[in-house]
Amino acid sequence: MEFRWEIKSKADPITVQSLSSEINVNPTLANLLVNRGVDDFQQAKEYFRPDLDKIHPPFLMKDMDIAVDRLVQAVNQNEKILIYGDYDVDGTTSVALFYGYLHEFYPHVDFYIPDRYQEGYGISEKGVRYAAENDFKLIVSLDCGIKALENVALAKSLGVDFIICDHHTPGEKLPDALAVLDPKRKDCNYPYKELSGCGVGFKLMQAFVEKTGKNASHLFGYLDLVAVSIAADIVPITGENRILAYYGLERLNNNPRPGLMALILAGKGTRSLDELLSNKHLLQREMLQLKTDKDINISDIVFRIGPRINASGRLEHAKASVELLISKDIQDALQRAELVEDVNSARKNFDENITKEAIQMIEDMEAIRPYKSTVLFKEDWHKGVIGIVASRCIEQFYRPTIILTESNNKATGSARSVFDFDIYSAISECSDLLEQFGGHKYAAGLTLAVDKVEAFQEKFEEVVSQRISDIHTKPVLEVDDELELDQINYKFYNILQQMTPFGPGNPEPVFCANQVYARNIRVLKDKHLKFEIVQDGQQTFPVCIAFGFATYYEMLNSKMRFNIAFEIRENTFRNTSTLQLYVKDIKFD
Repeated sequence: MEFRWEIKSKADPITVQSLSSEINVNPTLANLLVNRGVDDFQQAKEYFRPDLDKIHPPFLMKDMDIAVDRLVQAVNQNEKILIYGDYDVDGTTSVALFYGYLHEFYPHVDFYIPDRYQEGYGISEKGVRYAAENDFKLIVSLDCGIKALENVALAKSLGVDFIICDHHTPGEKLPDALAVLDPKRKDCNYPYKELSGCGVGFKLMQAFVEKTGKNASHLFGYLDLVAVSIAADIVPITGENRILAYYGLERLNNNPRPGLMALILAGKGTRSLDELLSNKHLLQREMLQLKTDKDINISDIVFRIGPRINASGRLEHAKASVELLISKDIQDALQRAELVEDVNSARKNFDENITKEAIQMIEDMEAIRPYKSTVLFKEDWHKGVIGIVASRCIEQFYRPTIILTESNNKATGSARSVFDFDIYSAISECSDLLEQFGGHKYAAGLTLAVDKVEAFQEKFEEVVSQRISDIHTKPVLEVDDELELDQINYKFYNILQQMTPFGPGNPEPVFCANQVYARNIRVLKDKHLKFEIVQDGQQTFPVCIAFGFATYYEMLNSKMRFNIAFEIRENTFRNTSTLQLYVKDIKFD
């Protein structure tokens, strides 16, 4: 896919020079920092050294005092509490954190995850009635509930109190819950608006700890789950999220809970889970190696851990993921992870087959006329993977995409968007055709009557056509700055590493080098390239790894000059570490 490079503007030179002198870094790094909102020594100190003491007081959140008082009352009066969570990664980690921490000292607590196929997203009538029939006096919902007006009202009529912890955009009216914790509420003055659902649940637990005088450090031991939610839900890694993610990753790399350790071992793939279960010495060695490597990052969560947690909720029931995450024993966790692995393998097969069908349908549509959007419907597609399929379609056709299937006699679907296009807002314009919808700028879910799918396709295409511009038609590669090759060294790289964790809002820096040529080119596995680049006047010849660029071999071998965009990575082979350039794109003159 062809990228449109967007090279960031140079920051104010006076500010850059001042910061460069204050913290003793070169102007390129200072410019990088200023473009990320780091302007002076104090901000740089907070950026490079995240501090848990800097997270916001939880009682700044609207309704937090009400929520904590009710939770304390429930504990003091031995009331039954039901923790209700969504079935995705954010929801299941939320439940694992809240239930796991509370259950350590309070026995009258249980959790509930709705069935994706029988109940659908959010607070279900079945879930509310389950709570009432089993004498639960309080429901705490996590990562859902902000639009559940009818079922929260039902709970109230049945004598069940509701505390909502959500991070999705509220509707015009809030549910009539006892407390609604959502930093995106218009009347909420909480300083940071981009918490994950698990992050909001963590803030309620933090407030509970402060109110009851419990040891906060024990609660902070659950930050590995918060980090997983932040990464998997693709919320910005800025401000408070960055602090929580930083310490969560530290826990994940040093002493993850057994369920996450099992998922990390599964994702590593060097040993089967069967082998690890049957050989304790091998298991201990693998676990020790992970702690020695300490290389789990946000990307690993997104591509290796998150999909495995999601798998059970996509194909079967997400309760299995929660049970894995709250497991206290590595042997038990490995057994549960093995079941999740089986489901994840099945998920991959569904994903691959449905993606092929969807791409063929888009190509057939293209033969009729060009579209600005994609809306596809097929009644037998698996509901659990349609969000993944939407993302796959964007990788190939790059336009706002909605994939729909039939569930409970309704058309239900997942939407994904392209860079800087607000798909939630576009869907909102079609609300007269919908029964339910919700989500974010880049991802949303929706439900409508099957007989309205065609009308929705037409209206959504009309809305997108009116709103979309040329800048949305090609994927954007944001380039932070141009480098000369001699600037690439370990001193430079080590400072870049102090800017982690990288992710949305704090992306891994991408640089470009101009007018270079390649030498010592090798093709790897018929798909990838490995080569050195040379730049006139420079004495450094970095090795580049270019995944999926094998078709560029002849042009590179011709010694043609090109511009190259890349990230700087460290490669370790046989105990020897070197810097390599991870190629993002190549543009020939």
